[in-house]
Amino acid sequence: MTRESKPSLKVATWNIRAGLGTDLRRDADRVLDRIADLGADLVALQEADFRLGLRPSALPRDVIAERTGLVPLPIGRNASSIGWHGNAILARPGFHLSGLQRLDLPGFEPRGAVIADLDGPVALRLVALHLGLLRSSRRKQLDAVREAVLHHPPRPTVILGDFNEYSRRVGLGRLARAFQLMEAAPTYPSRAPRLALDRIAHSHDLGLEPLPVPWRKGVQPSDHLPLLAELRLL
Repeated sequence: MTRESKPSLKVATWNIRAGLGTDLRRDADRVLDRIADLGADLVALQEADFRLGLRPSALPRDVIAERTGLVPLPIGRNASSIGWHGNAILARPGFHLSGLQRLDLPGFEPRGAVIADLDGPVALRLVALHLGLLRSSRRKQLDAVREAVLHHPPRPTVILGDFNEYSRRVGLGRLARAFQLMEAAPTYPSRAPRLALDRIAHSHDLGLEPLPVPWRKGVQPSDHLPLLAELRLL
């Protein structure tokens, strides 16, 4: 089978900061418009839910599919949330959830990750995460995520999220032992990005090619930019 005949899809990750833009206005419509612009098949969102009470979704659940062509996967624990610790997964119709593990991650702050097995156009394991602000916490969290993923039966795996880590050399070695890190463009702060806080990693049976983000200048709907990539089975 040639490389061109291998199945492929677009994946993206974006910390939407619960819709709070760089103008300090909270506007879910701007977020939905930009998600639609990405044209991705699978999108991992961070800070997709508010943090207090029942952690309600920051995006109106009933219009997500209409506005973006993507459906929130059922990974929340109540009807208010679309995510777990703010991590949500939007998927093109045709994907369905065949396995789910929610992780409470160790560290100073409450953080979490989701391990989702997806069946559909491509059989894939997608890990969505948001790591802490302290490097000591991030190291423990990456250990926990790596061990949890490797405990599952082998499956093509992509890890997407806000790693909150600008140093690939110092902070991400624990993940690089088992997975390959895609070269990532700076995503933070969104109006003048300097730090590559958002990352995509993958198992060695996948290939990832970074794609340019179709973006607009001026006010941004979040303080992070998204990452977009084409994923292909090798």
